Amino acid sequence: MTGEAVCFREHAIDLGVPAEVILLEPNATNTGQNITLAREVLAAAGIHPATVLLVSKPYMERRSFATARKLWPGVKILCASESLEFDEYLKSVGDEKLVLDMLVGDLQRVIEYPGLGFAIEQEVPEDVRAAYESLIGDGFTSRLIAS
Repeated sequence: MTGEAVCFREHAIDLGVPAEVILLEPNATNTGQNITLAREVLAAAGIHPATVLLVSKPYMERRSFATARKLWPGVKILCASESLEFDEYLKSVGDEKLVLDMLVGDLQRVIEYPGLGFAIEQEVPEDVRAAYESLIGDGFTSRLIAS
């Protein structure tokens, strides 16, 4: 099975990006590893950026930012994702329960990861926490991590 990094590299080449300007890090299996290992690949190439652009799914921007701020202090972190309305995103995935499970799982990580040392602390408003707990109670739990 080909990993995402290799697929994205191939797509970039298909779009006209010269292969020799692409640095590849194919070993990461989570956001923290992705940031840490990409930083190492850049450093090995003599690249020490002042600004880093993180591209992710829309629902992952907040967690990606918090993770990068924790793991890569001293750089300016910018986040981007495809601009999609929620209904459009649901249609693109084609599985409403999966989307809600992913949102609940990602919010759990926003809440839990600072205590585990994986991300910076972020405020989660009480109404968002209440919705999160309600969705868990309704069974949207397939993407939760064991706590």
